[in-house]
Amino acid sequence: MSEKFKSIYQFFVAGLACLLLTSCATAPPKDISNICKIFDEKNDWYDAAADSRDKWGVPIHVPMAMMYQESSFRHNALPPRDYVFFGLIPWGRVSTAYGYSQAKTMTWSDYINETGNSWADRDDFDDAMDFMGWFIYKAYLINGTSKWDAYAQYLNYHEGWGGYKRRSYDRKPWLKKVASKVKSRSLRYASQLKTCEEDLKKNWFMRLFT
Repeated sequence: MSEKFKSIYQFFVAGLACLLLTSCATAPPKDISNICKIFDEKNDWYDAAADSRDKWGVPIHVPMAMMYQESSFRHNALPPRDYVFFGLIPWGRVSTAYGYSQAKTMTWSDYINETGNSWADRDDFDDAMDFMGWFIYKAYLINGTSKWDAYAQYLNYHEGWGGYKRRSYDRKPWLKKVASKVKSRSLRYASQLKTCEEDLKKNWFMRLFT
């Protein structure tokens, strides 16, 4: 094998390995129905969720249940396409929502301006979790919505703080059903987390020395 060909081959292999690693790093967890299995597979996600809890006073299971509903933990999740001409031709998206948290561009900009987190990305789990903690905290300040109330917090999240205050969700029975699902999942996540959080904390401590 010539040196030139060998260099090209090594470059190709290195590039392929990089792509595979990136794909693995951003792929959703295999079992998103169990929060313990999520954090076991994505061990740095627990650290991000715990940081958001400590910073904003938001219980881990609430934003995790909301994120499940919004993106199924896909880093590049997008809203459905909008269609024109009798629903045949795709024409952009129905909103500017993007990423793990499905944060809209304007709300994300408000988050960056208020927190100073100018390097934040919507397709980064740590940033998305911090954003959701901020949003839930603001819903508590603006509307008095308990940070532990996943049902009402999801209605805030979907309708915005102003929409929630105007009770716009009362005209959307389907949304209330979705919010009930988020509440049920949050309670399930909370029960699951109680069985594994001590181990997750220990694993975090051990990772400091590895």
